[in-house]
Amino acid sequence: MHEPGSLADLQSRYGTRHRWLMLTTVMIGSMAAIMSSTIMNVGIPGMSLHFGIGQEQAQWVSSSFMVAMTVSMLTTPWLLARFGYRTTYYGCMWLLMTAGIGGGLATDYNWVLVARVSEGLAAGVVQPIPAIIILRAFDNAEQGRANSFFGMGVVLAPAIGPSIGGILVDFMSWRSLFFMVIPFCLASLWMAKRYVPITAPGGVSANHGKPTLDVGGLTLATVGTLCLLNGLVLLHSGQWGNSAWLIAGALLCIVSFIAWQRVQAQRGGLPLMNLSLFKHRPFTMGTLVAFIYGIAMFGSTYLIPVYLQLGLGLSPSHVGTLMLPSGLLLAVTIAVVGRYASTHPTHLFVSFGLTLLALSFALMLLVNLQTALWVLVALAILGRIGLGFILPSLNMGAMRSLHANLIPQGASAINFLRMLGGAAGVSLCGILLEWRLAVHGDTLSNPATSAARLAAFDDVFLMLAAVCAFALIAAWQIREPRVPQHDKVTP
Repeated sequence: MHEPGSLADLQSRYGTRHRWLMLTTVMIGSMAAIMSSTIMNVGIPGMSLHFGIGQEQAQWVSSSFMVAMTVSMLTTPWLLARFGYRTTYYGCMWLLMTAGIGGGLATDYNWVLVARVSEGLAAGVVQPIPAIIILRAFDNAEQGRANSFFGMGVVLAPAIGPSIGGILVDFMSWRSLFFMVIPFCLASLWMAKRYVPITAPGGVSANHGKPTLDVGGLTLATVGTLCLLNGLVLLHSGQWGNSAWLIAGALLCIVSFIAWQRVQAQRGGLPLMNLSLFKHRPFTMGTLVAFIYGIAMFGSTYLIPVYLQLGLGLSPSHVGTLMLPSGLLLAVTIAVVGRYASTHPTHLFVSFGLTLLALSFALMLLVNLQTALWVLVALAILGRIGLGFILPSLNMGAMRSLHANLIPQGASAINFLRMLGGAAGVSLCGILLEWRLAVHGDTLSNPATSAARLAAFDDVFLMLAAVCAFALIAAWQIREPRVPQHDKVTP
């Protein structure tokens, strides 16, 4: 007799369908998490006007979410081992939904930031779980199909979200964007009770007594991330001394974090990040690409809606409509590429995707106020096709050579570094934009756009293109070593 809700119980009840039902459940939750990350960007201009804040403050709507999500990703392996899949997932969905309601009802900007931090914490824990399930519950022959199914489903939310969000902002307000995650959270909670096991990765019972959370490592990671982002903000505002201290503090936290993880491993504890992961070249190069590409992807996700609204003077609903075709094509690209990601060279797929992404940013320099709208749609499609080649390939290629016991740590680490790059990318884009606007003699507070404003945006797009080009060097080093095929492992 199996324990009710255990992996063995669910497998006996649903058979081979269970892994697909479980993947569908966490896919819906991931859709809510990703939507909460990207959909708020279309509401930032309206939120800035509502609260009377500048661009530098408004960017923390995105940055605070990214910081919280980045740090909380490191806790996923511990949470799964301590509480199991279902309890961990349940808690995240409840927190995400509650934060969405609170943010939508907030009357003070500080409470909006609290809601965004709460959403980020929930989204961060959820993000690595699907990769763990795909790599542990599906054998090599099915991983491509599972990756394709999951990737296409997850991308549909951010593809459709900005379009619906733009309409909601035009006809209601930015507050309505917070409420969009509620249906996804409710559906995911209902399915999790039926299809997500109470057990931990590997199918074993969750250990409610051990292991203990690496609080020291988590503290160092949190402080280091906050020091880095605040140091970048102060650097832009001209406070060179304070900025230098904060960035130095971030570097000290990084060194201390690495040293502390080694001490934890030597003591036989559970380090927040297993440094032995980086002995595998594909994983090391994959994490480097993930970090750099995170800067470009999340930085552009923040920048493009602001550019289309405040640079080209388009309405939020118009922006959403323009982004819809590229989002749908991204879903199709992921569905096609995902099927081959587990059987074809990762470095070729990722390099091709980075090339297209860099090209889409570089071509934005040709856009002006007279540019036809179809050109903007075409450039957005080009960039999203590039993302479609990167997203399903990178995680699979980086973690394919890892031992099964290292997969939860590997998924957490690579997502952490990608989001750390993303958090830095959002801040860098906002800071660089403010700086270049000042150099070109314009500000976003002016009601009318100008050639000088577009020139400032062009400088930021050029930086993103250069970042993608730099990531190509590391991407070419992701070459999977030939290893014996592992037997199928249950989650």
